[in-house]
Amino acid sequence: MKKNILILSVLLSSITASAQQMGLKDALGKYFTVGVALSTRVTSDGNAQADELVDRHFNSVVAENCFKGEVVTPREGVYDFNAADSVVRYAEKHHLQLIGHCLIWHSQPPRWMFKNADGSQVSRDELIRRIQNHVRTMVGRYKGKVFGWDVVNEAFEDNGEFRKSPYYNIVGPEYIDIAFRTAQETDPNVELYINDYSLSKPGKRAAVCRLIRHLQQEGIRIDAVGMQSHQGLDYPDLKDYEASIDSFAACGVKVSFTELDINVLPSPQHFNGAGIEQSFEYQKQMNPYANGMPAEVQKKLDKRWLSFFEIYKRHASQIERVTLWGLTDGDSWLNDWPVKGRTNYGLLFDRQYKAKPVVNQIINMFKS
Repeated sequence: MKKNILILSVLLSSITASAQQMGLKDALGKYFTVGVALSTRVTSDGNAQADELVDRHFNSVVAENCFKGEVVTPREGVYDFNAADSVVRYAEKHHLQLIGHCLIWHSQPPRWMFKNADGSQVSRDELIRRIQNHVRTMVGRYKGKVFGWDVVNEAFEDNGEFRKSPYYNIVGPEYIDIAFRTAQETDPNVELYINDYSLSKPGKRAAVCRLIRHLQQEGIRIDAVGMQSHQGLDYPDLKDYEASIDSFAACGVKVSFTELDINVLPSPQHFNGAGIEQSFEYQKQMNPYANGMPAEVQKKLDKRWLSFFEIYKRHASQIERVTLWGLTDGDSWLNDWPVKGRTNYGLLFDRQYKAKPVVNQIINMFKS
């Protein structure tokens, strides 16, 4: 009996050791690409612990902020590619597929995009010209280096209506066609994506499906939908989440989960969706785990992580990529959004660059 127990113990130890040696990309990579969003603190400054995690677990990378318009082009006709180029070099050095995020977004656009020199609003024709120039510049510069672009980010409200952004208000919904067509013409080989949050909501899902079919009818290529997937312990509804995967795939495109994290902290009153413009006053009761997360909450979080990865495995043939929005808990935007100064635990690696136990459970799920 003791011998059998010893053999079982050795086998279990061997299985655990194997999972620890295997990275997420090794187990999940046969199904889809595994990505991570990185800040320039990692790509520019050099961080051996971060590099080790990236090399072990990921085969794709997206820049968290430095490809965005307000960063890369502070004035019209003036571009600062230093930070963006550092991400390109990092991707090449670490053999990572590079995703460009993002070309057109109502938040963090080039600050000059919608105004003339005298402060008046630009004309429709002028904004179209500026959209085309920006897209051509970015896509052209990184042609052959970027695998795919989030061409338009967050174009819809949760009810399915077009977001009344300056792009929409000045140009109309055609701004999306213009951006996609210009990107396609500039680099015919790069993949093109629409990216948005709350895509499990039926109205938003239907709107994105209509857009996909419209682009296809116009001869404009769209390769995948990015479901941002900023999740919580009790949202989104998993059935709705799966329904969106099936709906987008039925339109003839792949699905990517582009900004995956799980918020474990309480939501402020009137909080809704993942709009970056939301900001709420700090209150102590909204930061309950400043000194560590209780075991029972960690158990709920682990269960939630596994629920999502079970969905990803079940729908693997429809999925192109799963990207975590940040490397460690310490890097996560959730620490400061929508309430600044909180301590959140929304990623798979802790503040000491250690994989949480659920990582091995995910790896084992995809090994079977």
